[in-house]
Amino acid sequence: MNTMTLIYILCFFNLCVACPSKKCVYPAIYNFGDSNSDTGAGYATTAAVEYPNGISFFGSISGRCCDGRLILDFISEELELPYLSSYLNSVGSNYRHGANFAVASAPIRPIFSGLTNLGLQVSQFILFKSHTKILFDQLSDKRTEPPLRSGLPRIEDFSKAIYTIDIGQNDISYGLQKPNSSEEEVKRSIPDILSQFTQAVQRLYNQGARVFWIHNTGPIGCIPYYYFFYPHKNEKSNLDANGCVKPHNELAQEYNRQLKDQVFQLRRMFPLAKFTYVDVYTVKYTLISNARSQGFMNPLEFCCGSYQGNEIHYCGKKSIKNGTFYGFACDDPSTYISWDGIHYSQAANEWIVKQILSGSFSDPPVSLGNAC
Repeated sequence: MNTMTLIYILCFFNLCVACPSKKCVYPAIYNFGDSNSDTGAGYATTAAVEYPNGISFFGSISGRCCDGRLILDFISEELELPYLSSYLNSVGSNYRHGANFAVASAPIRPIFSGLTNLGLQVSQFILFKSHTKILFDQLSDKRTEPPLRSGLPRIEDFSKAIYTIDIGQNDISYGLQKPNSSEEEVKRSIPDILSQFTQAVQRLYNQGARVFWIHNTGPIGCIPYYYFFYPHKNEKSNLDANGCVKPHNELAQEYNRQLKDQVFQLRRMFPLAKFTYVDVYTVKYTLISNARSQGFMNPLEFCCGSYQGNEIHYCGKKSIKNGTFYGFACDDPSTYISWDGIHYSQAANEWIVKQILSGSFSDPPVSLGNAC
């Protein structure tokens, strides 16, 4: 028996660790998350994403809290799929290759009324899938022209799609912003947050989802917004070598540790599914730690908008104070890690996604193309 024959026999019985890999073909992406992956829901519902968002790539407002593309957009490019239309954007949307249920400010838990939490996003997906099947069946009449179905997903693609999830940052940040809240109180809330995360994943699994690509949360303490409004930033012991708020990053790390354990449990609960845990935290922190050597400015600086004292001048919200104009963008967004003090720039997103696509920061260490 030759070597290749033995390998294929072992692979058949799932006993091989060096099986010949075949790149997965994903006909669609279904994404769930917050503003880090929102491609238009926030803009469609509140019109809050204003110009100059989008200037570096789309040339106009794209619905993204960024000067250009998000990590999700680069993932779409890698899989040779169109950029995802937001489920909540009714104008010009095409859902043939998936849909985006992410909404800016979304948490996992239903913290505030009016916020689209992860559970609601999953409910929207279930409605979307149900209505798609009903409409597809109605349009299957021979008298109906095929173009009428061109924007609908194929029913069989729901089980073949990749389901990407990038959410959790807001659960921690909202907890930190509560009056009289402490880091310890937020830490105690993590098990409940992840319990609801697991419930959402189980509902997706029950709908036929089988391939999950799950991002952990980034270094919250390195987000300029949280640095500027951290009341104890003058105490050097609370800041690390990069100027990031250590207690906030420690919370993010604890959340990620428990999330990784939860993903491990999900693998045991649903052995027919594939779960890839992606350590985005480490990649983002590596970029922040090496900002200058990678061609970026100080990571606590940002391109659009500004903070003066206790006043926020948001990106796109033009204002004049004491003769100074605020709300405009810098001349070269590609030199900034932070676009607007909260969200990453297109250049930073591109740097980050190049690190995670290969699987070097994933558990198991598989590339996006082999996550199925």
